[in-house]
Amino acid sequence: MSTPTPTVLFICQHNAGRSQLGAALLEHLAGDRFAADSAGLSPADEVNPAVAATVAELGMDITDRVPREVTPSDLEAADVVVLMKPGLTLPATPRGEVLEWSFPNPESWDAEAVRPLRDAVSTKIEAAFRGAKLHATRRRI
Repeated sequence: MSTPTPTVLFICQHNAGRSQLGAALLEHLAGDRFAADSAGLSPADEVNPAVAATVAELGMDITDRVPREVTPSDLEAADVVVLMKPGLTLPATPRGEVLEWSFPNPESWDAEAVRPLRDAVSTKIEAAFRGAKLHATRRRI
């Protein structure tokens, strides 16, 4: 009998930059050990092209992903919720662990400016999700 794959939900304001980047990097770094998802509080129309370009440098195409609004069901289903900006007001209380990270909004950045952000998010993910056990600090909203 296999253990269910933990779901990690990345959330930012517009689900166009930071949260899309987090989900894509977790997919890239963790393979099938985690199910990655992302959402936002007030979704943009499309994924930030500069973020998509830096993810493409890793061999992943996220240009077809559509930003979406986080729902109470998302928060109930997630084993871990990663807030990519402190202080986000969610539509419900998450069931699982909550990690609160602080990354700047890359909304008007070009790919050159996003690369250091991509690397910082990657480092944070590697530290938090190393091995089979989650190394996370619990915080309730």
